[in-house]
Amino acid sequence: MKHINIFIILFLPLATMLHSQQVDGYKLWLNYDKIENTELSNEYTKIVSSIYFLDNSDVLKNAKKEFSLALPQMLNKQVQYSNILISDNSLIVDKYENLPNDLKGLVAKDITVLSDEGFLIKTLTYKKKSITIISARKDIGILYATFRFLHLMQTHKKLNSINLVDSPKIDLRMLNHWDNLDRTVERGYAGFSLWNWQKLPEYIDQRYIDYARANASLGINSTVITNVNANALVLTPMYLEKVEALANVFRGFGIKVYLTARFSAPIEIGKLETADPLNTEVQKWWSDKAAEIYKRIPDFGGFLVKANSEGQPGPQNYGRNHVDGANMMATALKPFGGNVIWRAFVYSEHDDTDRAKQAYDEFLPYDGTFKDNVLVQVKNGTIDFQPREPFHPMFGAMKKTPLVMEFQITQEYLGFSSHLVFLPKLFEEVLDADTYQKGKGSTVAKVIDGSLYGNTLTGIAGVANIGTDLNWTGHPFAQANWYGFGRLAWDPYLSSEKIAEEWLRATYSNKQEFIEQVQKLMLTSREAVVNYMNPLGLHHIFDTGHHYGPGPWVDNLSRPDWNPVYYHKADTNGIGFDRTPSGSNATEQYASFLEDTFNDVNNIPEEYLLWFHHLSWDFKLQDGNTLWDGIALKYQEGVDQVNDMIHTWDNAKSYVTESEHNEVKMLLQIQLKEAKWWRDACLLYFQTYSQKELPEGVEKPAQSLEFYKSLKFPFAPGIRPQWD
Repeated sequence: MKHINIFIILFLPLATMLHSQQVDGYKLWLNYDKIENTELSNEYTKIVSSIYFLDNSDVLKNAKKEFSLALPQMLNKQVQYSNILISDNSLIVDKYENLPNDLKGLVAKDITVLSDEGFLIKTLTYKKKSITIISARKDIGILYATFRFLHLMQTHKKLNSINLVDSPKIDLRMLNHWDNLDRTVERGYAGFSLWNWQKLPEYIDQRYIDYARANASLGINSTVITNVNANALVLTPMYLEKVEALANVFRGFGIKVYLTARFSAPIEIGKLETADPLNTEVQKWWSDKAAEIYKRIPDFGGFLVKANSEGQPGPQNYGRNHVDGANMMATALKPFGGNVIWRAFVYSEHDDTDRAKQAYDEFLPYDGTFKDNVLVQVKNGTIDFQPREPFHPMFGAMKKTPLVMEFQITQEYLGFSSHLVFLPKLFEEVLDADTYQKGKGSTVAKVIDGSLYGNTLTGIAGVANIGTDLNWTGHPFAQANWYGFGRLAWDPYLSSEKIAEEWLRATYSNKQEFIEQVQKLMLTSREAVVNYMNPLGLHHIFDTGHHYGPGPWVDNLSRPDWNPVYYHKADTNGIGFDRTPSGSNATEQYASFLEDTFNDVNNIPEEYLLWFHHLSWDFKLQDGNTLWDGIALKYQEGVDQVNDMIHTWDNAKSYVTESEHNEVKMLLQIQLKEAKWWRDACLLYFQTYSQKELPEGVEKPAQSLEFYKSLKFPFAPGIRPQWD
């Protein structure tokens, strides 16, 4: 492995001995294993036998380095480059503007449809010879094309008659790192933060480069490197020098750095007495701070802001609103081309309205009043990254404001890094959801890519699952969630089936027998976790604070909407949150077709049943079971699905190394144990209200309800530990 650091070298003997995280896991989906298929190897060798590649920028140098790293490993042959375009070149890699006029004419039509980040990979006849050309408008398009070309080789695709013309459908494709300056990671389950602030700016860890490579391979072009629960210190000169060092690394891979801005920074580090966005001194402070940052980092992306949410300061502290705060920062960034991304995850302890309604109610009146360099970032659902939520009604309802989709790649509510859950299935479900705001076909994907309402600035964000673990993500299959987010950020219309196959081929094996069975495992894994955690529309019934394990009985937190009992509302009459007109009427925030669908207990998709309805334990489900039996059987189905996953992985053993197999097998055993824990704890608790026996086919709980309620985890990962 070319890209390796001392940590990996020291860890190798221990990893090999314990069959834990694999050294090859560090490479992610960029393994570049030798291609054993002779026919394909010969085809690829012919295509790359003589490469014209002019590397006159940092971005192009990185693209050429990737060729030089990958091709010898895959083809067991050194790369032959020429710096002069000659008739013997089999592969030409260059920007369109540099091509000879006769070659330009062969690709001119394709170039006209490309964005500045787009590319083409094309087989054509040039001077009576079949060649392959990789071209783009800009350097970054060449880099993206390089990774795609190599990926196609990795995944054994035929390239001798390729005609690929592709551009990203979303402008800002970003990771949000919830990383603190002390290197802890909020909701992080893969070790510490990558950013070693103590050693920056002088020491550039190889991981920073490989992080950038991995993101560039997917087309991710932005990264927010600090936690939304922000620390103002990152805006001080001492830290900006360190941020600059990271930006210098990422720039060569087309990645812009963003920072989270703490709204009270003018007070905390600027020595002002207020952070009122309408105060002229405050406005000047932010303008000066923006100028200071851009002097260091000319391509700085801008600020991500969490304000007046969960205790974070914001404009409402001064009697102002979100528009006042966002537009003030936007004005400061505008001269430099920067953006403000303002999060809409707001719910107030002083508002007893259904938490699911509050962001919509608060932000919809502001539609069209934000400056043109402001984007509003909205979580995929109205509560908080649950295993399943209906899409957030702000998507489609806000017609004049660009909305950034916020997904959570880290598994805060989906079993941390010990559960195998293929999240592109969840992402796909949300993106394909129809808002009906402009009639049938008004999907969420069309909202965020700007095609529904003509927004010219578009974005999608994923809360990263990355840390210092050897394999980056804790669970080897969690890499597929980073990969899948990146692919959907590039093209939100891709299928989860395609993404799973791509990742498996690039990461493990191209054997079709392996692909078929493990792809199925991945595609069913998300439904399994829904079943054994939150079936039939149940939500937010996790234990308090750390969200590790079940806690449907929790009722003692300081705010009602932090308690699981607030969400399931189980009593002797039934279970579920009534969001119809007879309850909170949250359904009114959706388009009329969906409002009617969600209100109708006989027409609503059953996966959302208890999200919108409080129903009797004896309510009849579509399959004829009572609600109580249906809930219990779903919990059991989830456990059974994990057992099936274990069986499938065992059947795939011959296609992976022993260590790779053992690593995933151990994690699946944890997942099975915890799936049973969820089933038993939740059913015992809900049984105290239903007063009904478990139906046939549901295993009896292993412990008492009192046992499960007694479990405490003060050192669960993802939060700073608390103890007396």
